[in-house]
Amino acid sequence: MKRILSMVLLASAMTFISCDNDSQDAEPKEVTSSENFEYKADEFADLKILRYQIPGWENLSLEKQTLVYYLTQAGLAGRDIIWDQNYKHNLEIRQALENIYVNYDGDKSSEDWEAFETYLKRVWFSNGIHHHYSNDKLKPEFDKEYFNSLLEATGTELSGEPYEVIFNDKDMKKVNLDEAKGLVEGSAVNFYGEGITADEVTKFYAAKKSPNPEKPLAFGINTKLVKENGQLVEKVYKSGGLYGEAIDRIIFWLEKAKGVAENEKQANALGLLIEYYKTGDLQTWDDYNVAWVEATEGDIDYINSFIEVYNDPMGYTGSYETIVQIKDFDMSEKMSVLEKNVQWFEDNAPIMDEHKKDSVVGVTYKTVIVAGEAGDASPSTPIGVNLPNSSWIRKNHGSKSVSLGNIINAYENAGGSDKLKEFAHDEEEIALSKEYGKEADKLHTALHEVVGHASGQLNPGVGTTKETLKSYASTLEEGRADLVGLYYLMDPKLEELGLTDDAEKLGKAAYNDYIRNGLMTQLVRIEEGADIEEAHMRNRQWVSAWVFEKGKEEGVIEKVQKDGKTYYDIKDYQKLRELFGELLRETQRIKSEGDYEAVKNLVENYGVKVDQELHKEVLARNEAFKSAPYSGFINPVLVPESDENGEITSIKVTQPESFEEQMLDYAREYSYLTKKAEVKEKMEAAEVQ
Repeated sequence: MKRILSMVLLASAMTFISCDNDSQDAEPKEVTSSENFEYKADEFADLKILRYQIPGWENLSLEKQTLVYYLTQAGLAGRDIIWDQNYKHNLEIRQALENIYVNYDGDKSSEDWEAFETYLKRVWFSNGIHHHYSNDKLKPEFDKEYFNSLLEATGTELSGEPYEVIFNDKDMKKVNLDEAKGLVEGSAVNFYGEGITADEVTKFYAAKKSPNPEKPLAFGINTKLVKENGQLVEKVYKSGGLYGEAIDRIIFWLEKAKGVAENEKQANALGLLIEYYKTGDLQTWDDYNVAWVEATEGDIDYINSFIEVYNDPMGYTGSYETIVQIKDFDMSEKMSVLEKNVQWFEDNAPIMDEHKKDSVVGVTYKTVIVAGEAGDASPSTPIGVNLPNSSWIRKNHGSKSVSLGNIINAYENAGGSDKLKEFAHDEEEIALSKEYGKEADKLHTALHEVVGHASGQLNPGVGTTKETLKSYASTLEEGRADLVGLYYLMDPKLEELGLTDDAEKLGKAAYNDYIRNGLMTQLVRIEEGADIEEAHMRNRQWVSAWVFEKGKEEGVIEKVQKDGKTYYDIKDYQKLRELFGELLRETQRIKSEGDYEAVKNLVENYGVKVDQELHKEVLARNEAFKSAPYSGFINPVLVPESDENGEITSIKVTQPESFEEQMLDYAREYSYLTKKAEVKEKMEAAEVQ
């Protein structure tokens, strides 16, 4: 699980900006990079929508711009896949909601219509009817009677379970991690067919054997497991198989991209990805990942396929995602120092010697400029990614770590500091965060990705973490990588490497921000009374709660009451660093040995349950801030211009006028798993009226 979300940058403040649906016919504006760029686009419910720029676009050759264009089109071609993966009725529900939105000509000033618009935008943002972060089903703030009137007024058909599930209590959790409710049975995610239990899934995949046990295949990564005639059968995501219509369009654009590849290695990797999409063969998937991780030359790179397993409660099936990247030359040069010194970090880590790698190979770290995202990476995006996920490929061939520079920049430019002042213990803490917080966050991301995910090794004969640690694998891996970053953020080595001018102040700022977020401010993301479900939220709490408890006797962190408010005040930063090291040693042991009982105890005891009184207090204090707790992005639009022979002569970067405009454009152009021609015809007819 190699993606990292921002810890601090998501707490930005913004005001509500309404979006006019009529703006979709306006001439798109060409914008590559501007100091006066408007980052904020919309805010509704608990979400805010931002824009990002593509600085340096004009410096790319036309051939490289064309490669980026083809790769973004390939990504968008699979957009429908994540919707269906997230929930079996999502596509049908989305079509109905969009048909209402573009065809309704009744009263659009009523509270009910505003509630409908908000619900639709929340569904768009989450790629389905379950919240993108909490996994809880979204609740519409309009009733059946009003919804029925909209269906009738627009001639929209929606009935049976797809209609009822919007309002009832069925399929309330997309991903359920409470084993008592059944990991598969209690999850609405569409990776498993009806009547399948977690135990059946475990036994099914346990029976599969890789030709080479030293190079285990990623069983289940690209399949849906169903029952046919009482037998478990895998439906493979491939051309001619499940999601074949969308995959054929992905292949179409990838073949075009291969034709303008920057070099032979890049072209070979694209060829293997195409072959994988055609066959669904898992050996080809491994061959592709090896070729991709070794294709390090060139200015353009990409992520595309079924990759992260966060959405699978069993940890087998990958969600579709894509990120298209342009190298940020200046920042990548500055950060390559981590890549060159990764062995030093491994050798000096506070983990057992037998869990250290003798040679950390092929780790590459780049700051990149995102040119387009789709699937599980959009609208909600990570800020850093490290791939591939296969342990043996990472050990033998290395990995690629990227920091999404222009995404981080957009967060920073849309941010504010009021929430910091509310939850920080004192002025010194605030000053440290303002001076070193952004630098610490960027370095923590880099250390998390480059050093953290590349570090450590499994004991001989121990299975993959999805086999040994099961539903706790994702949160343990993210916490382990966080701990690597936290341990080294206060190390003088960072000064020696020229990465900071003051490692002590940098570390203090990072520790303050991490503990404050892990124990308090991230709680604004969940409803009062709820447990923590999301893997990253869990890991931030179990890391913070463990070091808080273990350091109690020595007063490492004090829980302070001041003016009726709770604060966490770090008293001994060096001792806290030692505790981070102790916990890192234990988490690496758990991973290396595949100790399921230990990881279960760690996560359940420290990462799941919430102090309800503190949670209530945090929510009350947060009410003073209008800024929504979650952020996401609309993507720039690449617009090609062609000559009379159909050859691309230039590609403009434009910005959509609104979130609604982009979502409707995507529905028109990329609905390959729905009735695309019918959708496009209806929407175009609605625009003419």
